[in-house]
Amino acid sequence: MDGAAVLAFWGVSVLFVITPGADWAYAITAGLHARTGAAVAGLLAGHLVATGVVAAGIGGLVAALPGALTILTVAGSLYLVWLGVGTLRHPAAVSTGEADAGGSTWLWWSRGFGVSGLNPKVFLLFLAILPQFTDPAASWPIVGQVVVLGLVHVASCAVVYLLVGHGAGVALRSRPAAARIVSRVSGIVMIGIGAFLVVERLLLH
Repeated sequence: MDGAAVLAFWGVSVLFVITPGADWAYAITAGLHARTGAAVAGLLAGHLVATGVVAAGIGGLVAALPGALTILTVAGSLYLVWLGVGTLRHPAAVSTGEADAGGSTWLWWSRGFGVSGLNPKVFLLFLAILPQFTDPAASWPIVGQVVVLGLVHVASCAVVYLLVGHGAGVALRSRPAAARIVSRVSGIVMIGIGAFLVVERLLLH
């Protein structure tokens, strides 16, 4: 695997990461609660697990099982809807720079892990796109190539998600009314994405 392949994959990865979606909505919500670090760590952990799944060859097996991706997509979509409803019921209400009582570090981490680990967009990137940038004829084993590409993607995610989360916190933490509006919008986005993915997947089948 040469540097050109890594650079090309990085370009595709960045396009995925900078496209606002459920991951952005969750990072923004976490930023408004001053929980960006825990939330982003959870999001990144989900991507690392996806890397390991593909490197171990499990991803190909899952993709080949009839209905497996549909089940995973529906499960992930329902999870997003659940998080979105929770965000609407308890929108961020921040007026200081301190973390509020909106849940423990573990809770924010685990929710972030669920958002990325069950995100259909992550399935698409790791199961359908990433393998196209590996080279069976290269001196590196396929497993090593997948790990390198996965880490490149995780690094891009870390930079963007931290900027989004911290940016939301800095810009809105002293504006409680605006923070509540943005929090509710984030919840609506998660619900909308989850509902859209369920309908889209069911229509395809």
